[in-house]
Amino acid sequence: MKKILLAGSAMAAFGFAGAAQASEPITLSLGGYMEQWAGFADSDTGEAKNAFQSDSEVYFDGETILDNGIQVGAHIELEAETSSDQIDEQFLYISGGFGRFEIGKNDSVADSMSITAPAVGPVGVNDGDMTIWTDSVSLIDTVPSSGDQNRVTYFTPSFSGFQAGVSFASDSGRNGSFDTDVDTTTTPDSIGGFSDDSDGSGDNIVSLAVAYSGEFDGVSISLSAEGENQGEGNWYGVGANVGFGAFTVGSSWGHIEDDYGVSEDSATDRGGDIDAFDFGVSYSMDAAAISLTYAYQDDERDTATLDPTETQAIDLGLSYTLGAGVSWRSSIFWGEDDVEGGDKTDAYGAVTGLRLDF
Repeated sequence: MKKILLAGSAMAAFGFAGAAQASEPITLSLGGYMEQWAGFADSDTGEAKNAFQSDSEVYFDGETILDNGIQVGAHIELEAETSSDQIDEQFLYISGGFGRFEIGKNDSVADSMSITAPAVGPVGVNDGDMTIWTDSVSLIDTVPSSGDQNRVTYFTPSFSGFQAGVSFASDSGRNGSFDTDVDTTTTPDSIGGFSDDSDGSGDNIVSLAVAYSGEFDGVSISLSAEGENQGEGNWYGVGANVGFGAFTVGSSWGHIEDDYGVSEDSATDRGGDIDAFDFGVSYSMDAAAISLTYAYQDDERDTATLDPTETQAIDLGLSYTLGAGVSWRSSIFWGEDDVEGGDKTDAYGAVTGLRLDF
C-alpha cells in the first residue's frame, strides 16, 4: 500500500511539474517614467531651494500564467538618481480568482488603495513636492503611511465594486521606528518620525483598507477608508471622489495619533495629534485638464524642537497631453505655516515641465 501511495505521489508531482513547464516562460518588459521640472519659489525665509528638479524610474515587469490560470509575476522599480537605495520597490505577486498576494518591498494597502482630492499639476498640496521647492511650508499629508517596507499584502477580489486589503510587515528590525531627532516637518514619507526601511528596532506594521468604485447614470463614485498601526498608535483616514461630465470633485481626511510609530520601549511620543484634510476639483476637456486643490493641517505637536503649527496650501494645476505618454504640466502654488506663539511664513511659486510615461 505504501508503495502505491509513493508511486501515486511521485506521478502527481511529475504531473504538476509538467504542467508548470507547459506554461510560457517569464519574460521581462520595461516601463517607467521621467519628469523634468523648472520653477521658482519665494517666501519670507528665502528664495527657492531649487530651480530645477527631476525624478525618473525604470520598471521591470515579468509575468506568466500557469496552466491552472493563476498569474505569477514580479515588479522591480529602478531609481534613475538616488542617494540611498537604487531599488525603490520590488515584490512578487500571485493573482487569481482568490484575489492577489504580494510579498516584497512595497507600499501598504493603506497607501495604495487610498483616495485623495484630484490634482493634475506637478506640485500637489497633499504629500506633494511643495517642500522640495521651499522650506517655508510644512508637508501636509492625509495618507502618512509607512512607505516602502518588506511586507506581505493581500487584496480581495472586487465584489460589485467593493475591495478590501491587508498588509503586514514584521518587527524584523528593517522597519523604521520613532526617532525624536528626526525632523518630521518637511520630510516626505517620514511624518511618523521614522525613515523607510531603516535599520532600527522595528515594529509590526498592520495596514487595512477598503475601497469602492462604481458608476450610476453617468456619475462615478470612488470611496476609500484606510488605517495603519505601528508601535503604540494608529493613523486612519477616508477619501472620496465624485465625477460627473468633465468634472471631478474630491476630498480626503486623515488623523495621526501622537504615539503612531512610537516603539513600546520609547519614553517619548510625538507630543500631539495631527489632523489634515484636502479638497479639490478638476476639469478635463480633450487633451487638457485643470485642477484647483486646497489642503489644511493642524499639527498639535509641542516638543522641544516643534511648536503647534497650522499649515495650509493651494495649488492650481494644469496638464496637457502632447502625445502618447508625453504631457506638459504646470503648477502655481501658495502655502503658509502659522506657528503658535511664533512667526507666520508664506511661500509661493510656479513650476512647469514635462512628464514622459513609457
